[in-house]
Amino acid sequence: MEKVNNAKPNYDVEMLKILEQNRGKTILLHSCCGPCSSYVIKELCEYLKVTVFYYNPNIEPKEEYLKRKKEQIRIIEEYQKEMDVDYLDCDYENEVYEEKIKGFEQEKEGGSRCSICFFLRLSKTARQAKGNYDFFGTTLTVSPHKNAKVINQIGLSIAEKENIPFLVSDFKKREGYKKSVLYAKKYNLYRQEYCGCLYAKRKEQEN
Repeated sequence: MEKVNNAKPNYDVEMLKILEQNRGKTILLHSCCGPCSSYVIKELCEYLKVTVFYYNPNIEPKEEYLKRKKEQIRIIEEYQKEMDVDYLDCDYENEVYEEKIKGFEQEKEGGSRCSICFFLRLSKTARQAKGNYDFFGTTLTVSPHKNAKVINQIGLSIAEKENIPFLVSDFKKREGYKKSVLYAKKYNLYRQEYCGCLYAKRKEQEN
């Protein structure tokens, strides 16, 4: 009888192997915000040519979205002084997000609504990356509040569908989240008080 392997994948180790084997290649990196990306960009630029894709239709209200987007662009401009990183703009598309999560508004944070949101953002990133970049990936796994296994499974399923490699990751490893906090302080980045959608913000206020 075969033993069942229930070991949790070490996405950080897998990522480092992929990066070592693909030095100099390109990645379209979905970024959730400036503070989270501050560490991730530095890490990936040691190996790849990084283009940041700020696609976050879940963020509300629009004023908050624009404020975070401005900070994202600001940290990229700082980093361009010393590393190979670029930025790809896109539309807000909040109405697309709202349509996708209909019926899941009351889900708890980290539940089905979040998975739908991850799928929406990573699918858009993959479609933009296809034919233009060697990989697509995301900064989302740097957050201790996000499930890296869920995010990577979604990314890998999209990679198979869209036929473009997804860079697996768990950027919170090796003190990644701690480093992102330090970089955010160093560059005086705005750190948001809630993940993005107003549904999550309301739930936090209720608790």
